Amino acid sequence: MLYNNLRALPSPTPSPPPPPPSRNLSILIGILTRADLYDRRQFLRLIYGAQSSPSDEIHVKFVFCRLTKEKQRLLVALEILRFDDIIILNCTENMNNGKTYTFFSSLPVILPRRYDYVMKADDDVFIRLEPLASSLKPLARSDLYYGSVIPCKSYDPFIEYMSGMGFVLSWDLVEWIATSEITANDKVGPEDKLVGKWLTLGRKARNRVTEKPGMYDYPGTNGQCSHELIPETVAVHRLKRWDMWLHVLRFFNVTKKLKPSKLYFIE
Repeated sequence: MLYNNLRALPSPTPSPPPPPPSRNLSILIGILTRADLYDRRQFLRLIYGAQSSPSDEIHVKFVFCRLTKEKQRLLVALEILRFDDIIILNCTENMNNGKTYTFFSSLPVILPRRYDYVMKADDDVFIRLEPLASSLKPLARSDLYYGSVIPCKSYDPFIEYMSGMGFVLSWDLVEWIATSEITANDKVGPEDKLVGKWLTLGRKARNRVTEKPGMYDYPGTNGQCSHELIPETVAVHRLKRWDMWLHVLRFFNVTKKLKPSKLYFIE
């Protein structure tokens, strides 16, 4: 009979299970700035308030040292009442005289919670929050040092250090900075170089990642660290003028979520 000559078909190979969803993450972004720069803070609040990362927790805080003027005490207090997004460190305002050390070392004491990652950022950098979170999600949650490696032409994150425009440390490294004698005894100098030096001397940050070409300086501002704007951007640095900010914000269409309304007309 015909059916006796038929061979049983092999069982179909089961499809592989779908990959587990990426775990949500939490990021604290500390923008180091100065108390008197009220307009810049307000502008950056608009920039970061217009972005969203629906599945991740990203908190942006403005960081500066002790207030020294009566005007600061009044206006900054009003900002805190309205926005609750300011950290005032116990230091004298400075750039390369320990402010970055004070920032990282204070966090485990002053924060009510821990984060997966802490990012130190300049106030002339535009950070795209969703691409930042997407870039960090597949990475280690401990012993991580992430940013744009210097020297500019290098793609090896173990060569020197991450640019001060904005670099990320996992929470365990923040805790280490707060307790290490290596960091406590070496606070003065270019802050981005110091952080790389600390981690190397402490044999820390075995997980080092350079986000190139996605983190870079604005076109034409800093030699090999600069290139044209690209869709894969995580951060653009050296935005010193309004025309630079407008170019960047238009390129990434940051107002695309604006809904039509009878209340306004924007061409």
